Amino acid sequence: VQLQASGGGSVQAGGSLKLSCTASGFTLDYYAIGWFRQSPGQEREGVSCISNGGDIQYYADFVKARFTISRNNAENTLYLQMNSLKPEDTATYYCAAGASTSRIARRYIYWGQGTQVTVSS
Repeated sequence: VQLQASGGGSVQAGGSLKLSCTASGFTLDYYAIGWFRQSPGQEREGVSCISNGGDIQYYADFVKARFTISRNNAENTLYLQMNSLKPEDTATYYCAAGASTSRIARRYIYWGQGTQVTVSS
């Protein structure tokens, strides 16, 4: 059972990145999926999450209207489109799968290894 996150990188403020998270060893269809991020010395915080059917989505206030979460169950993949990036978005981004749509990290069962996003001013 594995979640593999990718798509991170270094961009200038105002730029865009699209993160992907692919599952192997299990099917994402039955799980809610979340994106979290963590900066050095900071707690892991919820960025966005989406229900297993895709009909329920939550966004943290600090990414609303800039980030879009989506999923392709046929490809067993989750995405996070990040636009208008700001230096404060710099963090390691993690994807996670859980039984319920939640912004609380401890409610997720499976975690990806993280992908680094760095936004320069």
